[in-house]
Amino acid sequence: MLEPGSVYLALKLAPKLFGKPLESLAATELQRVTAVARNQREIETLILATAEAANVVLPEASVAASLAEIRRRYGSDQEYHDELDRIGLDATSLRQALQRDMAVEAVLEQVGARSAAVSETDIEIFWFMHKERFRRAETRVLRHILVTINEQLAGNQRPAARARIDAIRARLLHDPGRFEEQALKHSECPTAMNGGLLGNVPRGQLYPELEAVAFALGEASLSSAVETELGYHLIYCETINPERLRSFAEARCSIGEHLQQQRRGVCQKSWINGLRRQAAADSG
Repeated sequence: MLEPGSVYLALKLAPKLFGKPLESLAATELQRVTAVARNQREIETLILATAEAANVVLPEASVAASLAEIRRRYGSDQEYHDELDRIGLDATSLRQALQRDMAVEAVLEQVGARSAAVSETDIEIFWFMHKERFRRAETRVLRHILVTINEQLAGNQRPAARARIDAIRARLLHDPGRFEEQALKHSECPTAMNGGLLGNVPRGQLYPELEAVAFALGEASLSSAVETELGYHLIYCETINPERLRSFAEARCSIGEHLQQQRRGVCQKSWINGLRRQAAADSG
């Protein structure tokens, strides 16, 4: 049986380790989460015994806000307390676990702040060594009209659906500016309410049949009717945003943040490893 603090950790760890809530874990998964939670609890105990932790003051407003955020996930107080009972917590133990978690985070922030600052040279070197990370794939702003095929529904049987999509296309060839209007009137896709807008689309998000056509279109051009398992489609390519390499100026801030976060992590891990070595030496 896990103690309340470890239960709280297990609740947080289950989605991170296995992508599902604690109650949905298989026996072997629960074993793994339990072991990690206990190990993390031991590390937290070492952290909270340090001089850095003695200086941490948690504003009551921050604790209350975090508790309120958890409470908002439930429809009623009864549902909230029933869930706490089910997982082996109550309002008091939840508050204590949350305060402990926030205190550990505050200490790690202090320790991470000791890491060396990232220089402009560090950022430039990273950019030159990892330019491919900053290559933006081609995207296209696309609009779409769908007429579904349904042999059981009058007007959507295959010949009728094809006739409807061809008639829409004929109107658009005469006046391409009517695409949004025609989508709103005739498209059977939810995007109709937004003029058929699919958005700024990269490769890999559309049905293969649609992608092949959409990425062969020129800018401001309309496709022929395309059939998929859903029905007949028209694709309109508004804008082509070609593949390009982000400039150093565009990437600079994100690189700096990435490098600084890395350094904070290294600093924190080194400090924690030092605590564990000292604890092992003391117990030996």
